[in-house]
Amino acid sequence: MTSSADDPSSALALALGETADAVVAYLDDAITGNSPRSARLAAAMRHAALAGGKRLRPFLLVESAALFGVPRAAALPAAAALECVHCYSLVHDDLPAMDDDDLRRGQPTVHRAFDDATAILAGDALLTLAFDILAREDAAAEPAIRIALVAGLARAAGGAGMVGGQMLDLAAEGRFENGARSPLAAPEIERLQAMKTGALLDFACAAGAILGSADAERRQCLARYSHALGRAFQIADDLLDVEGDAGTVGKRVGKDAAAGKATLIDSLGIDGARLELERLVGEAEAALSVFGSAATLLAEAARFVANRRN
Repeated sequence: MTSSADDPSSALALALGETADAVVAYLDDAITGNSPRSARLAAAMRHAALAGGKRLRPFLLVESAALFGVPRAAALPAAAALECVHCYSLVHDDLPAMDDDDLRRGQPTVHRAFDDATAILAGDALLTLAFDILAREDAAAEPAIRIALVAGLARAAGGAGMVGGQMLDLAAEGRFENGARSPLAAPEIERLQAMKTGALLDFACAAGAILGSADAERRQCLARYSHALGRAFQIADDLLDVEGDAGTVGKRVGKDAAAGKATLIDSLGIDGARLELERLVGEAEAALSVFGSAATLLAEAARFVANRRN
């Protein structure tokens, strides 16, 4: 791992920044174009979607699509739709009934900046906006591709994906029934994290392949890359919660242990988690070998994810 989250390569930093700027501009226009009747709702949506963030998922989608000759502008609607779902999930995860966080991306969470009800509705509005965007012709000219994108994002975000993973996470904390915590073995933790965190990362790369009409072999290579990247992302996140500070991370740290959340650090230890992180970065890079130098930025992204500080 040669590049750090504080100092990614200039090419990667430029690509991340360009994608972030494009997604923010697109989302701002999309929120305006949907003209929420309530200015408060629109403001809360903007607070959730436009106030900072790495925009990693849109970046992965745009760069995956680029492997198959899809221009950034053509991939941008799908990238923005994916970011809508990610931002909605953060708004709801931060609510008092969920993770009860006051800080996100270095700013007050939506329910703190506004109120619980507005935060819930802003999240709902961002989620539905995602599918509005994907249904438009500028998301893809061919209806079959739009349908594939809609179906893929719905599955990644739903009960078999992100939301289902969140439910398993809450259950492991002892939120239901008799309130007893249920310790998870490493394979169960990996399954939970693959759903909660990995599903949207998987969709990012799969959507790029869908937009580019990729063949089965290359789709599978991207799937191996995204699986390894998703696991690395979660381990890095867990390490940040243990070792990071709130000022740098931009959110409360130490909350996983306090809540009794299941993480691989519990079973691997910090040193073991770091070794697994190294292994996963190598696995992600190897999965991209079929693409040659065209996948350089995606390989850099794997190292960036593993070394990030926020």
